[in-house]
Amino acid sequence: MSAVFEKPPLWRRTLPLLQGFDGPLAFAVFLLACAGLVAMFSSGFDHGTRFVDHGRNMLIAGFVMFVVAQVPPQRLMSLAVPLYVLGVSLLVAVALFGITKKGARRWINLGVVIQPSEILKIATPLMLAWWFQKREGHLRPFDFAVAFALLLLPVGLIMKQPDLGTSLLVGAAGLAVIFFAGLPWRLILPPVALAVVGILLVVLFEPQLCAAGNRWPVLHDYQQQRICTLLDPFKDPLGKGFHIIQGMIAIGSGGLFGKGFMQGTQTHLEFIPERTTDFIFAAFSEEFGLVGNLLLIAGFVFLILRGLAIALEASTLFSRLLAGSVTLIFFTYAFVNMGMVSGILPVVGVPLPFISYGGTAMVTLGLALGILMSVAKARRLVQS
Repeated sequence: MSAVFEKPPLWRRTLPLLQGFDGPLAFAVFLLACAGLVAMFSSGFDHGTRFVDHGRNMLIAGFVMFVVAQVPPQRLMSLAVPLYVLGVSLLVAVALFGITKKGARRWINLGVVIQPSEILKIATPLMLAWWFQKREGHLRPFDFAVAFALLLLPVGLIMKQPDLGTSLLVGAAGLAVIFFAGLPWRLILPPVALAVVGILLVVLFEPQLCAAGNRWPVLHDYQQQRICTLLDPFKDPLGKGFHIIQGMIAIGSGGLFGKGFMQGTQTHLEFIPERTTDFIFAAFSEEFGLVGNLLLIAGFVFLILRGLAIALEASTLFSRLLAGSVTLIFFTYAFVNMGMVSGILPVVGVPLPFISYGGTAMVTLGLALGILMSVAKARRLVQS
């Protein structure tokens, strides 16, 4: 009789929680996490407990991913409106009585100091996916106008803090949802063409636009300086251009195969600023060279393609839009970080996923991965 009531072993009881997890996606995350630990061990070896803290942040992100993956997409959809309203309300609270550090008001003290803009990285695409799910089957231009309004509200509040990097990430995630929902090309091409023309004009007239005393409208002074520094970092090689120049030197000095693990001179002689956070890609490039960079980029490409495949196979419009936009968050993170370190984009303070040090960003990535796993699990349960 005792055998009848004998409990099954722990591994058998936890097995149902792991069923439906997407193996290829988990494998891509594992490889990128290993690359991140290797890069952090080298670049942060003299930064106290930075390597240990990076590993801890990864474990926390993994736990968040595991928990969120157990939540079905239908439940996630019910959280869209409350999470979005909470996030926007906190952004308004930050604007009114937030904490100011280094000229930016981005934090608020609720017993614990938090940065509400991080919530909007997930809440905004979640809200937009919910909106288009409700309008499925009878989309009109008005519905896209409402979607843009829902997107511009948090983006505008974040830019006002100011926080260009986070506003870029939130805007990119929201635009991905609107694009995947079926935004007509006739509405996409004109602003893209206008942006290209604007970039070309800025490049052509850089000497006049970046002349001393010339003030650009709309942008903050530091944002104008970042763009001018990008166009010609050698105007101030020991000041505002130092980050970009040292990053390019480190990347170029890595050559084909790199200088070897723990052998990066630019890194260990502390010429690379923020070498464990925003500019860790430069440190990685110096030690592992072009081959290492290509392997790292291949890992991100595989992760992104797998995420888009999960989105394509999702069973509902909400799941498809959410999974697609969350996947492009990884693309935006990686593209912007590598671009700014390589000197082709302004420095905006965007970390490299799994590689850069940062607890909040890592938890956000874990949440995004959990959403992808949730969509993948729901699709496999439907198929079974």
